[in-house]
Amino acid sequence: MTEPRRNILVVEDNEANQMLARAVLELEGYAVEVAGSAAEAFDVLGARRPDLILMDVQLPGEDGLSATRRLKADPATAPIPVVALTAHAMTGDRDLALNAGCAGYIAKPIDTRTFGAQVREFLLIADRDKRALAS
Repeated sequence: MTEPRRNILVVEDNEANQMLARAVLELEGYAVEVAGSAAEAFDVLGARRPDLILMDVQLPGEDGLSATRRLKADPATAPIPVVALTAHAMTGDRDLALNAGCAGYIAKPIDTRTFGAQVREFLLIADRDKRALAS
């Protein structure tokens, strides 16, 4: 029996980045949904729960870290792991993402050779954490 496809929500306002992330993740076997803003992401989350959210830090309107704080404050969405996607890979940016509730971050531009493995690793960590909480 094969495992069901894992669902990834990519919250990214740049269309080129959306297409690249979707293409790489779909090649890795993931089902991918894209939202162009935090508001669109919350609309998606009203209908379904992805296994992982990849959240751009700089979004129009509500930024990605504020959106992550809201997600983590809501018991319905708090368990969903959020990984920051940021072009700001400088000292302190990792801490900002972690303090907002992100499980980690991936620097942009994404490296298509390692992006799928990075996402897989975050999913494995999330699965391990869920099992630990259940026991």
